[in-house]
Amino acid sequence: MEGYTNTFDMMRCLCLFLILLAAAPFQGVAQMPSPYSREAFVQGTDTLPYRKLLPEGFDATRKYPLILFLHGGGERGSDNEKQLTHGSGLFTSPVNRGAFPAIVLAPQCAASDYWAQVDLDRSSYPIGLEFHYEKGPTRSLGLVMDLLEQYRKAPYVDADRIYVMGLSMGGMGTFELLHRLPGVFAAAIPICGAGVPETVGGYAGKIPLWIFHGAVDQVIAPEHSLDMVQALFDAGARPGFTLYDRVNHNSWDYAFAEPELLPWLFSHRKADR
Repeated sequence: MEGYTNTFDMMRCLCLFLILLAAAPFQGVAQMPSPYSREAFVQGTDTLPYRKLLPEGFDATRKYPLILFLHGGGERGSDNEKQLTHGSGLFTSPVNRGAFPAIVLAPQCAASDYWAQVDLDRSSYPIGLEFHYEKGPTRSLGLVMDLLEQYRKAPYVDADRIYVMGLSMGGMGTFELLHRLPGVFAAAIPICGAGVPETVGGYAGKIPLWIFHGAVDQVIAPEHSLDMVQALFDAGARPGFTLYDRVNHNSWDYAFAEPELLPWLFSHRKADR
Protein backbone atom coordinates (compact mmCIF):
# COMPACT_ATOMS: atom_id res chain seq x y z
CA MET A 1 0.00 0.00 0.00
CA GLU A 2 2.87 2.33 0.83
CA GLY A 3 4.48 1.65 -2.57
CA TYR A 4 1.18 2.43 -4.29
CA THR A 5 0.89 5.73 -2.42
CA ASN A 6 4.43 6.77 -3.29
CA THR A 7 3.88 5.90 -6.95
CA PHE A 8 0.62 7.87 -6.98
CA ASP A 9 2.32 10.89 -5.39
CA MET A 10 5.15 10.71 -7.91
CA MET A 11 2.71 10.57 -10.81
CA ARG A 12 0.74 13.49 -9.39
CA CYS A 13 3.92 15.57 -9.04
CA LEU A 14 4.96 14.65 -12.58
CA CYS A 15 1.58 15.70 -13.98
CA LEU A 16 1.74 18.98 -12.07
CA PHE A 17 5.25 19.60 -13.40
CA LEU A 18 4.14 18.95 -16.98
CA ILE A 19 1.16 21.29 -16.61
CA LEU A 20 3.38 24.08 -15.28
CA LEU A 21 5.92 23.46 -18.02
CA ALA A 22 3.27 23.66 -20.72
CA ALA A 23 1.82 26.84 -19.27
CA ALA A 24 5.17 28.60 -18.92
CA PRO A 25 5.48 29.80 -22.53
CA PHE A 26 1.95 31.24 -22.46
CA GLN A 27 2.63 33.00 -19.18
CA GLY A 28 5.79 34.44 -20.68
CA VAL A 29 3.87 35.82 -23.68
CA ALA A 30 1.17 37.33 -21.48
CA GLN A 31 3.73 39.09 -19.31
CA MET A 32 5.78 40.58 -22.13
CA PRO A 33 5.74 44.39 -21.82
CA SER A 34 3.91 46.29 -24.54
CA PRO A 35 6.10 48.29 -26.92
CA TYR A 36 3.60 51.12 -26.38
CA SER A 37 4.65 53.17 -23.35
CA ARG A 38 2.03 54.50 -20.97
CA GLU A 39 1.80 58.29 -21.06
CA ALA A 40 -0.47 61.04 -19.76
CA PHE A 41 -1.04 64.52 -21.14
CA VAL A 42 -2.03 66.85 -18.30
CA GLN A 43 -3.53 70.24 -18.92
CA GLY A 44 -4.88 72.03 -15.85
CA THR A 45 -7.32 69.67 -14.19
CA ASP A 46 -7.72 67.53 -17.32
CA THR A 47 -5.75 64.40 -18.10
CA LEU A 48 -5.63 62.56 -21.41
CA PRO A 49 -4.17 59.04 -21.14
CA TYR A 50 -2.34 57.89 -24.23
CA ARG A 51 0.05 55.25 -25.48
CA LYS A 52 3.18 56.03 -27.46
CA LEU A 53 5.14 53.81 -29.80
CA LEU A 54 8.64 54.92 -30.77
CA PRO A 55 10.59 53.54 -33.73
CA GLU A 56 13.07 50.82 -32.94
CA GLY A 57 16.45 52.39 -32.28
CA PHE A 58 14.80 55.78 -31.75
CA ASP A 59 17.29 58.61 -32.25
CA ALA A 60 16.17 62.02 -30.95
CA THR A 61 18.50 63.74 -33.43
CA ARG A 62 16.49 62.34 -36.37
CA LYS A 63 13.04 63.33 -37.62
CA TYR A 64 10.25 60.75 -37.80
CA PRO A 65 6.71 60.68 -39.20
CA LEU A 66 3.94 60.76 -36.60
CA ILE A 67 0.64 58.89 -36.71
CA LEU A 68 -2.29 59.90 -34.54
CA PHE A 69 -4.59 56.90 -34.07
CA LEU A 70 -8.14 57.41 -32.77
CA HIS A 71 -9.97 54.38 -31.37
CA GLY A 72 -13.68 53.57 -31.50
CA GLY A 73 -16.44 54.17 -28.97
CA GLY A 74 -16.12 50.76 -27.34
CA GLU A 75 -12.57 51.48 -26.21
CA ARG A 76 -13.33 54.62 -24.19
CA GLY A 77 -12.30 54.74 -20.53
CA SER A 78 -9.34 55.58 -18.33
CA ASP A 79 -7.38 52.31 -18.17
CA ASN A 80 -4.96 53.48 -20.91
CA GLU A 81 -5.22 50.00 -22.37
CA LYS A 82 -8.41 49.42 -24.34
CA GLN A 83 -7.48 51.86 -27.11
CA LEU A 84 -4.90 49.30 -28.26
CA THR A 85 -7.61 46.67 -28.93
CA HIS A 86 -7.90 47.35 -32.66
CA GLY A 87 -5.09 48.41 -34.95
CA SER A 88 -2.15 48.61 -32.57
CA GLY A 89 -0.62 45.46 -34.03
CA LEU A 90 -0.47 47.10 -37.45
CA PHE A 91 2.35 49.32 -36.21
CA THR A 92 4.20 46.77 -34.08
CA SER A 93 4.65 44.04 -36.68
CA PRO A 94 8.38 43.58 -37.32
CA VAL A 95 7.93 44.14 -41.06
CA ASN A 96 6.05 47.42 -40.65
CA ARG A 97 8.30 48.74 -37.89
CA GLY A 98 11.29 48.09 -40.09
CA ALA A 99 9.82 49.50 -43.28
CA PHE A 100 7.96 52.46 -41.78
CA PRO A 101 9.69 53.77 -38.63
CA ALA A 102 7.30 56.24 -37.05
CA ILE A 103 5.99 57.62 -33.79
CA VAL A 104 2.45 56.44 -33.03
CA LEU A 105 0.20 58.22 -30.53
CA ALA A 106 -2.94 56.41 -29.36
CA PRO A 107 -4.94 58.57 -26.93
CA GLN A 108 -7.93 57.25 -24.99
CA CYS A 109 -11.22 59.13 -24.94
CA ALA A 110 -12.99 59.49 -21.60
CA ALA A 111 -15.91 57.11 -21.03
CA SER A 112 -18.37 59.98 -20.79
CA ASP A 113 -17.03 61.83 -23.82
CA TYR A 114 -16.66 61.40 -27.58
CA TRP A 115 -14.04 62.26 -30.18
CA ALA A 116 -16.62 64.06 -32.33
CA GLN A 117 -19.07 66.81 -31.49
CA VAL A 118 -22.15 64.78 -32.32
CA ASP A 119 -25.49 63.78 -30.82
CA LEU A 120 -26.20 60.05 -31.08
CA ASP A 121 -29.63 58.49 -31.43
CA ARG A 122 -29.36 54.83 -30.48
CA SER A 123 -33.10 54.16 -30.55
CA SER A 124 -32.55 52.26 -33.80
CA TYR A 125 -29.65 50.97 -35.87
CA PRO A 126 -27.72 52.19 -37.76
CA ILE A 127 -27.50 54.95 -35.17
CA GLY A 128 -28.67 58.48 -35.94
CA LEU A 129 -26.00 61.16 -36.03
CA GLU A 130 -26.38 64.92 -35.71
CA PHE A 131 -23.12 66.86 -35.75
CA HIS A 132 -22.57 70.22 -34.05
CA TYR A 133 -19.12 71.42 -35.05
CA GLU A 134 -20.20 74.95 -34.20
CA LYS A 135 -19.95 74.06 -30.50
CA GLY A 136 -16.20 73.58 -30.77
CA PRO A 137 -14.29 70.36 -30.06
CA THR A 138 -15.28 68.05 -27.23
CA ARG A 139 -13.07 68.06 -24.14
CA SER A 140 -11.31 64.88 -25.28
CA LEU A 141 -10.74 66.04 -28.85
CA GLY A 142 -9.51 69.41 -27.57
CA LEU A 143 -6.93 67.62 -25.44
CA VAL A 144 -5.86 65.58 -28.47
CA MET A 145 -5.40 68.78 -30.47
CA ASP A 146 -3.21 70.24 -27.71
CA LEU A 147 -1.25 67.00 -27.40
CA LEU A 148 -0.65 67.00 -31.13
CA GLU A 149 0.53 70.60 -31.05
CA GLN A 150 3.06 69.68 -28.37
CA TYR A 151 4.49 66.88 -30.51
CA ARG A 152 4.50 69.01 -33.65
CA LYS A 153 7.04 71.24 -31.91
CA ALA A 154 9.30 68.34 -30.95
CA PRO A 155 12.59 68.41 -32.89
CA TYR A 156 12.31 64.68 -33.68
CA VAL A 157 8.90 64.96 -35.40
CA ASP A 158 8.72 65.59 -39.15
CA ALA A 159 6.00 68.25 -39.37
CA ASP A 160 5.53 67.46 -43.06
CA ARG A 161 4.59 63.85 -42.29
CA ILE A 162 1.89 63.92 -39.62
CA TYR A 163 -0.98 61.51 -40.31
CA VAL A 164 -4.33 60.79 -38.69
CA MET A 165 -6.44 57.67 -38.84
CA GLY A 166 -9.36 56.37 -36.82
CA LEU A 167 -12.17 53.85 -36.77
CA SER A 168 -15.87 54.30 -36.03
CA MET A 169 -15.99 57.11 -33.44
CA GLY A 170 -12.34 57.64 -34.37
CA GLY A 171 -13.34 57.93 -38.01
CA MET A 172 -15.70 60.74 -37.01
CA GLY A 173 -12.90 62.34 -35.03
CA THR A 174 -10.62 62.06 -38.06
CA PHE A 175 -13.04 63.98 -40.27
CA GLU A 176 -13.52 66.60 -37.56
CA LEU A 177 -9.77 67.05 -37.05
CA LEU A 178 -9.32 67.60 -40.79
CA HIS A 179 -11.89 70.37 -40.53
CA ARG A 180 -10.38 71.94 -37.41
CA LEU A 181 -6.70 71.51 -38.36
CA PRO A 182 -6.58 71.57 -42.17
CA GLY A 183 -2.94 72.69 -42.25
CA VAL A 184 -1.54 69.93 -40.03
CA PHE A 185 -1.96 66.56 -41.72
CA ALA A 186 -0.19 65.06 -44.71
CA ALA A 187 -2.83 62.31 -45.20
CA ALA A 188 -5.78 60.75 -43.40
CA ILE A 189 -7.59 57.41 -43.16
CA PRO A 190 -11.16 57.52 -41.77
CA ILE A 191 -12.63 54.03 -41.30
CA CYS A 192 -16.40 53.44 -40.92
CA GLY A 193 -16.79 57.03 -39.76
CA ALA A 194 -18.95 60.02 -40.57
CA GLY A 195 -18.65 63.76 -40.84
CA VAL A 196 -20.19 66.98 -42.09
CA PRO A 197 -20.07 67.12 -45.90
CA GLU A 198 -20.45 70.91 -45.91
CA THR A 199 -17.09 71.33 -44.13
CA VAL A 200 -14.79 69.55 -46.60
CA GLY A 201 -13.99 72.74 -48.53
CA GLY A 202 -11.24 73.62 -46.08
CA TYR A 203 -9.20 70.50 -46.83
CA ALA A 204 -10.52 69.04 -50.09
CA GLY A 205 -7.65 68.62 -52.52
CA LYS A 206 -5.13 69.56 -49.84
CA ILE A 207 -5.12 66.41 -47.71
CA PRO A 208 -5.16 62.99 -49.42
CA LEU A 209 -7.75 60.64 -47.94
CA TRP A 210 -8.41 56.93 -48.15
CA ILE A 211 -11.88 56.27 -46.77
CA PHE A 212 -13.16 52.79 -45.80
CA HIS A 213 -16.59 51.42 -44.91
CA GLY A 214 -18.53 48.16 -44.83
CA ALA A 215 -21.46 48.02 -47.25
CA VAL A 216 -23.76 46.40 -44.66
CA ASP A 217 -22.56 48.36 -41.61
CA GLN A 218 -25.41 48.17 -39.10
CA VAL A 219 -23.87 50.65 -36.63
CA ILE A 220 -22.75 53.59 -38.77
CA ALA A 221 -24.50 53.57 -42.13
CA PRO A 222 -22.14 53.50 -45.15
CA GLU A 223 -24.08 56.41 -46.59
CA HIS A 224 -22.15 58.67 -44.20
CA SER A 225 -18.86 57.83 -45.91
CA LEU A 226 -20.54 57.97 -49.32
CA ASP A 227 -21.76 61.50 -48.54
CA MET A 228 -18.27 62.59 -47.51
CA VAL A 229 -16.76 61.10 -50.68
CA GLN A 230 -19.37 62.83 -52.84
CA ALA A 231 -18.74 66.16 -51.11
CA LEU A 232 -14.99 65.80 -51.63
CA PHE A 233 -15.52 64.99 -55.32
CA ASP A 234 -17.82 67.99 -55.68
CA ALA A 235 -15.08 70.15 -54.14
CA GLY A 236 -12.54 68.91 -56.69
CA ALA A 237 -10.77 66.30 -54.56
CA ARG A 238 -10.27 62.68 -55.59
CA PRO A 239 -10.17 60.62 -52.38
CA GLY A 240 -9.52 56.92 -52.26
CA PHE A 241 -12.63 54.98 -51.26
CA THR A 242 -13.03 51.29 -50.47
CA LEU A 243 -16.46 49.84 -49.77
CA TYR A 244 -16.38 46.22 -48.64
CA ASP A 245 -19.38 44.20 -49.74
CA ARG A 246 -20.95 41.92 -47.11
CA VAL A 247 -18.88 43.57 -44.36
CA ASN A 248 -20.53 44.95 -41.24
CA HIS A 249 -19.08 47.49 -38.80
CA ASN A 250 -15.66 45.85 -38.43
CA SER A 251 -14.36 47.17 -41.75
CA TRP A 252 -11.18 48.13 -39.88
CA ASP A 253 -10.12 44.48 -39.93
CA TYR A 254 -10.14 44.59 -43.72
CA ALA A 255 -8.60 48.05 -43.97
CA PHE A 256 -5.69 47.10 -41.71
CA ALA A 257 -5.07 44.03 -43.90
CA GLU A 258 -4.71 46.14 -47.06
CA PRO A 259 -1.11 45.61 -48.23
CA GLU A 260 -0.94 49.14 -49.66
CA LEU A 261 -2.36 50.91 -46.60
CA LEU A 262 0.89 51.99 -44.95
CA PRO A 263 2.83 52.46 -48.22
CA TRP A 264 0.05 54.79 -49.36
CA LEU A 265 -0.01 56.67 -46.06
CA PHE A 266 3.74 57.21 -45.80
CA SER A 267 4.04 58.22 -49.44
CA HIS A 268 2.46 61.61 -48.66
CA ARG A 269 4.23 64.72 -47.45
CA LYS A 270 2.81 68.20 -46.98
CA ALA A 271 5.85 69.66 -48.72
CA ASP A 272 4.86 67.81 -51.92
CA ARG A 273 1.60 69.70 -52.24
